[in-house]
Amino acid sequence: MPSDEMVRIFNAHTNEVEMLPKVSKTDAEWQQQLTSEQYRITRRKGTEPPGSGQCAIPSSRVDGRYQCVCCGTDLFKHEHKFESGSGWPSFFAPVSELNLTLRPDESFGMCRTEALCARCDAHLGHVFDDGPPPTGKRYCINAAAIKLELDSPQNTELATFAAGCFWGVESAFRDLLGKGVLSTTVGYTGGHTNNPTYQSVCAGNSGHAEAVQVEFDPEKITYGQLLDIFWNIHDPTTLNRQGPDIGDQYRSAIFYHSDEQKQAAVESKERFSQGYPKPIVTQITPAVRFWPAEEYHQQYAEKRDIPPSCSC
Repeated sequence: MPSDEMVRIFNAHTNEVEMLPKVSKTDAEWQQQLTSEQYRITRRKGTEPPGSGQCAIPSSRVDGRYQCVCCGTDLFKHEHKFESGSGWPSFFAPVSELNLTLRPDESFGMCRTEALCARCDAHLGHVFDDGPPPTGKRYCINAAAIKLELDSPQNTELATFAAGCFWGVESAFRDLLGKGVLSTTVGYTGGHTNNPTYQSVCAGNSGHAEAVQVEFDPEKITYGQLLDIFWNIHDPTTLNRQGPDIGDQYRSAIFYHSDEQKQAAVESKERFSQGYPKPIVTQITPAVRFWPAEEYHQQYAEKRDIPPSCSC
């Protein structure tokens, strides 16, 4: 939760310095949010074995920023990353010195400089004086402590789908990150109440469906391809139900954002209906306001290493 203490943080996307509250959470809250490895490294000052971490790399058309996995603070730009041969992701400069806290670290009988996130005090790694020009610094960072945030290209589109429990639906579309899908957000849409919560949606009187909003680059993946995935990850013939999950919040629905998406959705529904013995009950309706779900629902399956499934 945010604290009363404020810190100056540089936003690398807007190139502005912002005054933001420090992020402080209990161990239980961090453990719920993070994977066990992320928690061990960032909150317990752990270290990955060299060469074991995978640091996502943006595509050639899209730049990216590496953010703190705990609080989303911008830390490093992709163009500042270099191959150090150390076995850990290495950068020669942060996005701003404001965003890092550097502290002496004399653990394990060594004299090092620890690098932490300035906003939430997450342990990131260490800084050494053996980096390349122009700084001569090597920020040696644990891959599990950072996440890649893509700078979206100008030509992006949104697609919104409901196909049962949104944990598994989001997981299926996140498999396409780097292949045209830029981001995913789980949330609630299609209902008649404002500011819905998970509890109110599960109560069954909000009219909202659990849904996933997908931001994608149409030059890399088409809306039609996303529709193919949608049809193949759930049973569109069961009304207000997917597997054991029952209720109108689990309905099958496509929320189109343009006339072109509507036409594509209708045509794909007709095409896929030929492969089912029962009628498809999927709704095709205009996209309305999308309410992002609570943070702990975002990337739920990925955080907990749950295999993709649209039945939770």
